[in-house]
Amino acid sequence: MRETKRKANTTTLGDKGTPETGGSLLTGVSLPAAAIFEAPLAHNLAWMQRFAASHGAYLAPHGKTTMTPALFQRQLEAGAWGITLATAPQCRAAFAAGVQRLLMANQLIGEANMAIVAGLIEAGAEVYCVVDSTANVEALGRHFAAAGQTLNVLVELGVPGGRTGCRTLEQVLGVAHSVAAQPALRMAGMEGYEGVVHGTDPVPAIRDYAAQLIACAQRLDQDGLLAVEAPIITASGSAWYDLIAEAFDAAELRGRFVPVLRPGCYVVHDHGLYREAQRGVLTRRPDLHEGLLPALEVFAQVQSLPEPGLAIIALGKRDIGFDQLPEPLRRYREGGNAKDLLSVAGWKVTKLMDQHAFIALPEGAGDVRIGDIVAFGASHPCLTFDKWRQLCLVNEGLDVVEQMQTSF
Repeated sequence: MRETKRKANTTTLGDKGTPETGGSLLTGVSLPAAAIFEAPLAHNLAWMQRFAASHGAYLAPHGKTTMTPALFQRQLEAGAWGITLATAPQCRAAFAAGVQRLLMANQLIGEANMAIVAGLIEAGAEVYCVVDSTANVEALGRHFAAAGQTLNVLVELGVPGGRTGCRTLEQVLGVAHSVAAQPALRMAGMEGYEGVVHGTDPVPAIRDYAAQLIACAQRLDQDGLLAVEAPIITASGSAWYDLIAEAFDAAELRGRFVPVLRPGCYVVHDHGLYREAQRGVLTRRPDLHEGLLPALEVFAQVQSLPEPGLAIIALGKRDIGFDQLPEPLRRYREGGNAKDLLSVAGWKVTKLMDQHAFIALPEGAGDVRIGDIVAFGASHPCLTFDKWRQLCLVNEGLDVVEQMQTSF
């Protein structure tokens, strides 16, 4: 059983959001601070692992969301098959933190990046990357042949108007044949990402994309182009994972393929983009009941009350994601008790600067004081994690039980 309290990591000069004179977000922690709540985190880890298992799929959470080794370890301990990354340096950081199986859901481009991956393979890592062009295949083949290594590659299927990936079955087969001609490369399966499928009614389009991905993987198998005993088929971001899991399950891929889902934001969820996406999942799948819970918040203090109806919070774009404006959730007195909540009803963030948030206060908000502590929810957790060298893991009482370092 996991101990609740872990040894705090050593901080470096200049780190923000660290315990200074105490171990509570309400006293002694330098604010603003990013906080992850223990109970929702544990719920989300178990929930998504159960979901994947219920569809006969494996989970390789996208590590770029958090780049937090302590969370990688929790995901692996919960049963994750591996960790997905986006770049070679991210793979290196994850491997240094003890992750052995690395799925780089991106093209491996450039000699320097190839050298990083070659070093990981030499050190014992199991690495996969994706390819979508003969030019990239040939460059990889030359590099890893010179290194005396074999690299696992997945052909990527994209969508017209999207980003990377082959657009047609014919292109998929062409790239796969070029892989087969490279002794240093091993064709290990198919990869896709449905998050680039858009439209006024995306659900049918995503189902069509999943069917196309499955058909491409099965065609590679029929043509004898898969060079591993248990090839991978993988897709799924954090918005449409239910549709991908259902498609993989319905196609009964488990007898031949290893179906791998790659959501990343689920681990802390959010109060914006993915909260809305989760509502769609639960509408499609009411049997999933509670769903994911937001676990990430940023705490900051009222800095100024310069005029009636306006509060300035010491929180800005350097502290919290801003593709949607942050949402005030709760308020506390500095030095107070976590159970003593103050109202933020009617509070609205109207503008965010580098290190200031403008709050429009409702009439009657006369109890607001300089130094009050406000918890904010954010949209798209990736864009909040990357603003922190470390985050505080906290319990319900807002006590810091662990400091989690990031590796961006």
